[in-house]
Parts: sequence; structure tokens; C-alpha cells
Amino acid sequence: MRSHEVDYEVFGDDLQFVEIGLDPAETVVAEAGAMMYLDDGIEFETKMGDGSDPDQGLFGKLKAAGKRAITGESVFMTHFTNRGGGRSKVAFAAPYPGKIVPVDLAEIGGRLICQKDAFLCAAMGTKIGIVFNKRLGTGFFGGEGFILQDVSGDGLAFLHAGGTIIEKRLMGERLRVDTGCIVAFEPTIDYAIERAGKLKSQVFGGEGLFLATLHGTGRVWLQSLPFSRLADRIAPLGGGSSQDEGSVIGGLSNIFER
Repeated sequence: MRSHEVDYEVFGDDLQFVEIGLDPAETVVAEAGAMMYLDDGIEFETKMGDGSDPDQGLFGKLKAAGKRAITGESVFMTHFTNRGGGRSKVAFAAPYPGKIVPVDLAEIGGRLICQKDAFLCAAMGTKIGIVFNKRLGTGFFGGEGFILQDVSGDGLAFLHAGGTIIEKRLMGERLRVDTGCIVAFEPTIDYAIERAGKLKSQVFGGEGLFLATLHGTGRVWLQSLPFSRLADRIAPLGGGSSQDEGSVIGGLSNIFER
């Protein structure tokens, strides 16, 4: 199905929210708990799935819900529909300090690969799935980057990421990035995991044991403050334990600090 055509405006600086305008019968789909406020006339309903395929049936919905459960997200999504006779607005807030990135999927070929917690909301008709990196090394060591969200459609989608967001356009070159700093990339970009330098640098460098490698032609969005890094700094202050971001074998580099 074609995505609904919605309008939007982003407010704020480091704690942003996006206000989306809906004409009668238009719908926007969002992660559970993201709503900030809504006008009279907008009704919301929690459903299993994104609603992009209304004929998928119960089995299809359960399959989609299972995929979302793998990413750690709620199996339910909230659908906000304008049931009134005039234009109404609904707003969605970012869950932690950072920026909201609007992406017109029609302008980038209809598909975007993003980190599993980057999706905030999208126009009805957008499909939110998952994609696994097929390389074995990525599966063992990719951490945050192993299971990625697959956002596809022809409408507007909104991503959220921490700190400052930068968009880089690769023209065949290779870019090495901390795995937690990747927000999204176009499917024309090849994604892999490699060791972060020599053993001494891995253990004592503080940059994590592995780096993500992005190679190809297309756009990449990066964040300066991954939530895992923010939580890693806050956890010791609250008596918690820190973990190495971006790796499922987190914490090995911290053994030598105790």
C-alpha cells in the first residue's frame, strides 16, 4: 500500500519532538510510549504490527511480532488516526537527548537499514521489519549492529539518535565506525565487523574490541552519543555495572580496570 502523506515540524534542540499533521483518515504509526500530545479528533489504537499489509492475517501478524520481539522492541505499535472533520496534529517525543531525523523513503529508493532502537514513527503504509547481517563475525561480535531494523515504503519515516547527527555520503570509500554510533544507512552500503587494531589497543584503548566497516556508495547517518555510551557513564554513578558498547562480549576490556 502507498504511505499516507503527512506533514511535520521538528521542535527543540537537544530534546526534540516532532509534530505531525494529519488530514481526515490519515494515520501515523509509532513505537509504544512515544506519543507526547494529540489534538481532539485523533484516536489511537494499539495493534500488533505496522499495518502496512492489511491482508496478512493472524499468522502474518504473529510472525511480524516475533521479529520485533527479537530486536527487543514491543510487539505492539500504536496507530494514530485522524477521525475528525478537519486537520489535527499529534506529537512524538524523543526518549533521550538527541536529534530526530526525518527521512523521505521515496527519495532514497524506498528502503533504509537502521539500528534496532532508532525508529520513532512513520506514515501509515511504512513497513518496519528486521534484517540480520549474514556474516558470522558480525553475529558474534556486532552487538548492537547484528540485528538491524529494515524500514521500507514511499512515505516519511522519523528516526531518533543521541547527541549530534551527521549525514555522510560514501562514494565507494570505506568508513570505520564504532558500532554504537551507526544510526542508519542505505542498503547499497555493505556492513561488516572487524577487529579494532592490535590486542593492546583492544584491551586498553577504551574504544571497544570491534569496529563496524561501511563500504560502498550511499548515505550513512551517524550519532555522536549512542544511548549505550550514555548509560555506560551513568550506570557506575547509580551503583550499576558498565558494559562495553557494541559487543556481545561486553566488559572484557574492563577486567583490567578493577
